Amino acid sequence: MKTRLGAALFGIGVLSLVVAAGTAYYVAPSVTKLPYDLTFCNADGKPDGCLRASVAIAENATYMQVLNGKPTIQTGQLKATTEVVPQAATTEKEMTGDLRGEAVVWDVYGTVVRTDNGSDVSKYAAEFALDRVSAAARDWDKQYLDTDGPGGTDDSVTFAGQTYKFPFRAERRDHTFFDRDLRKGLPIAFDGTEQINGTEAYRYVQQIPETDLVTPAGSLTALAGALAPGATTGKVTYSNTRTIWIEPVSGNFVKVREQQRKNFVPNQGSPVTLLDADFVYDEATIANSVKSAGVTRDKLQLIGRTLPIGLAALGAVLLLLGLWLMVSGRRAPVAEARRRPDGAPTGGSVRDASTRVEQPAAVRQGGPLSDEIPPASTNWRAEDEVGKH
Repeated sequence: MKTRLGAALFGIGVLSLVVAAGTAYYVAPSVTKLPYDLTFCNADGKPDGCLRASVAIAENATYMQVLNGKPTIQTGQLKATTEVVPQAATTEKEMTGDLRGEAVVWDVYGTVVRTDNGSDVSKYAAEFALDRVSAAARDWDKQYLDTDGPGGTDDSVTFAGQTYKFPFRAERRDHTFFDRDLRKGLPIAFDGTEQINGTEAYRYVQQIPETDLVTPAGSLTALAGALAPGATTGKVTYSNTRTIWIEPVSGNFVKVREQQRKNFVPNQGSPVTLLDADFVYDEATIANSVKSAGVTRDKLQLIGRTLPIGLAALGAVLLLLGLWLMVSGRRAPVAEARRRPDGAPTGGSVRDASTRVEQPAAVRQGGPLSDEIPPASTNWRAEDEVGKH
């Protein structure tokens, strides 16, 4: 019984070790990839695991808005909404060659509106390919960026670096992050850790100094005529301090802050502020982001760490226990076989009366056979032998 039980436990232990190794080396890497079926949330926040829109608020902002066809400078609160919408059908159709199985296509839509009347201030749309593991942009010939600001629709844009997600299991190091206004990837530096709603987050900061934006000549002429009397043209400058907090296991954003500034510098007259806004995720977005990142983090840790370690430990215990039961089970029959029915060991010299052989009378009496058989070996008593042992 012990042997059979030990063999069963030994087999289960080996199986647990095999499953632990498979989970660690095959299952875990497969879940640290952007899925193909990721979707944008509907109005009811469904389905589970969907991507929610993120909302950032800028209090007391200065901004330019086109009213009645004329650029005007306004002040007030702004709300920026960003929607990330994965494109499963486009991914299936367009991700070919070295992108097949390695990248997914996302569309992103962004709008900035006034909170007092809901009117649009700016908007943009983009489509690009992301690496499923690193979440960095992949080179794809159909990517585009469409804005209502300088540059308009740009089919020649090349997305680079991180965009709307960081890698799974992000490291404490610098990355490249794509800036939409400059249309290129720039360094973003790891800047420490911080607690966001009770969740540890890595903080990354991208400092963009005042830089000239590429702006169509017609737009510069229109700005000069509306905002700088006497000027005929000029340039638009841009600066930004972008701070992103991410949950490191999932690589998801949990908070974003952008301190943006744009100026029109006319060829005659003083510079005019086109945008001076400090956008920060609102509390609802932060709460949703922390919750979503926590669910993803717990899933990855369960599959990538807790489950393999637990199975490996269980397998080792069962293997050793099974081995011990098999060894002890095999010893028991051997020991039992070496014992007499009354429990006396069979390996000694003890015998009972039923096994004693009666010797011929001549031998007992010292007759002719007594010279052939030593007396000590022909007429022994069990009690004498017991005394020897």
